[in-house]
Amino acid sequence: MRFTRSTAPHAHTGTRLGRLAAAFLAVAVTLIVVPANAAQAHHGFDDFDTDRLYYIAGAVSEVRWGDPHSYFRLTLENDRPADTPELALPEQLQAPEDSGPINHAPSYSGSHDELEVVIAPPTYTGMWGLDRPLADGERVEAVGYIGRSHDDEFRPVVFWFEDGQPVNQVLGSELPARPLPVPYPESDDPADRNQDATAAAEDSDGTSPILVWGTVGVVLVIGVVGGTLYLRARSRRA
Repeated sequence: MRFTRSTAPHAHTGTRLGRLAAAFLAVAVTLIVVPANAAQAHHGFDDFDTDRLYYIAGAVSEVRWGDPHSYFRLTLENDRPADTPELALPEQLQAPEDSGPINHAPSYSGSHDELEVVIAPPTYTGMWGLDRPLADGERVEAVGYIGRSHDDEFRPVVFWFEDGQPVNQVLGSELPARPLPVPYPESDDPADRNQDATAAAEDSDGTSPILVWGTVGVVLVIGVVGGTLYLRARSRRA
């Protein structure tokens, strides 16, 4: 009598391998998507002093439009008001906890006559009302933060163009942090704040993204390979 070897164990092993791979894929996607979404909520504000909001206004020049951020230089007007004038706010920032600090932001009084303004990439800016690059000479108003390590950089939470059209810039629906009440404390030394902020960032984020994603990749490969070898060994014993 001739016996035919059954293929059922192999089919069963293939099913288990498929489930194992799907499980590891789901874990990998979760590890990637969740941190990415969290980072996106406050992307671009890490190197800015989010304790203090300031109002600026001036003429645009040197526009660089694209990913991951757009940039332009703003030559500041000398006759700026003492604080934010009455301007329309985007829908995402109309809650009192957001609109209040923006409406009361004092005018920038630093030493620079020009600031390099960093805004969201065209994908987001287009969704919020500005579907074209800004033009040289165009007037822009903005409320946002001064750079910690480079005090000639500015990151808006909202800016206005063409007769006061607002453009949200927080990549969400709330300010990235609660600013200090106005008037801001005069005793704070900017150098000390920058040093403290740098140390806090290092303490709270002691690993680089490359290390994190490299570790995720290694764990994923080890899990898939180890599971495959284990299931193959079991099928051979069966």
